[in-house]
Amino acid sequence: MKVLVANLGSTSFKYRLFDMDSETQLARGGIDRIGSPESSCSVQIGDWKEEVTAHVPDHAVAVRKCLSQLTDPDHGCLKDAAEVSAIGFKAVHGGRVSGVQRVNNDVLEAMAEMNDVAPAHNPPYIAAMRLLSEQLPEIPLVAAFETGFHATIPDRNRYYGIPKSWSDEFQIKKWGFHGASHRYIATRSAELLGRDDLRVISCHLGGSSSLCAINHRQSVAVTMGMSPQTGLPQNNRVGDFDPYALPLLMQRTGKSLTEVLAHIGNHGGLLGLSNGLSGDMRDLEEAAAQGNSDAKLALDMYTSEVRRYLGGMLVELGGADAIVFTGGIGENGKQLRKDVCANLQELGIELDEAKNDSAKGEASFHSDNSKTQLWVIPTNEEIIVARQTRQLLEST
Repeated sequence: MKVLVANLGSTSFKYRLFDMDSETQLARGGIDRIGSPESSCSVQIGDWKEEVTAHVPDHAVAVRKCLSQLTDPDHGCLKDAAEVSAIGFKAVHGGRVSGVQRVNNDVLEAMAEMNDVAPAHNPPYIAAMRLLSEQLPEIPLVAAFETGFHATIPDRNRYYGIPKSWSDEFQIKKWGFHGASHRYIATRSAELLGRDDLRVISCHLGGSSSLCAINHRQSVAVTMGMSPQTGLPQNNRVGDFDPYALPLLMQRTGKSLTEVLAHIGNHGGLLGLSNGLSGDMRDLEEAAAQGNSDAKLALDMYTSEVRRYLGGMLVELGGADAIVFTGGIGENGKQLRKDVCANLQELGIELDEAKNDSAKGEASFHSDNSKTQLWVIPTNEEIIVARQTRQLLEST
């Protein structure tokens, strides 16, 4: 079985192709600037790479173009496009629909109901899925929702302090996201440590960030709530925010509610805290080192929020067997890891500075005295989606 895992944007289509018999990656590639006069179409199969330009008016044409590259008679890894058993999508938010689903009208309608909650993610996915369903009916489409991994979160960690009827009727609950990444960390940490009963805190830190408390491979708490805007401050999204500030902002700025939400969803987070300097951790670290106080504030606040949530999850789990850092910041931010773990010896958390500085790929960086193991584990969301897609196809 071969599964194509898709990552969609409004004008982009990126993919990885897996042979699920061996769980090996056969190819990766993508197309940018879909809908423009010229689109960049790239593919890598083994050592062979190709990048060409072509007119790609929509996502259906993008998929067909990618399939033509994958079936290239000289370099392709497929003899025929029919070898692709399905396209799997790392879907974000389906509200009343979660888990792993064959894409149909009900799934698309459920996603559309959550467009206002996930405005950057759901609309382009819905448009592309609908188009692909119409134009490529021969290829099954499978949506693996980010919220699915968090279905095991107990109600005490699921509800907001609002009338319960609102939560139940309008799907206003703490759904959680980054499910594919946290699921991978749950699986891989169990393999590395040789135990299924681990208490793990997964720290997915990148352009979008969240922490997840995992017990026996199951999610029991997550920092993101009803929308991907919540929890930790993101690179340009606000994170947790007092809703009572919204009418004040509307009054003082003259903006509508929609405009205020759009502003804090695109110009908030690290970008906003740094006074518009950057939402990229590398830029902020460089600027802070040169004395930029706004950049330092953004770094300090982000670190403080990670530590605050980390503390809550330690209490939720009654301690941790392992804390895992993943995502672009988690994997590469040695200073951030050091700052997050600073002065936690009495909680059984102690890093080894030399190991932390040299950690690359899968690597532990805890000291010999640390009761809690500290790891860097690069995530692999695509293989999780591929596995979920295969399981759904085999069960139906």
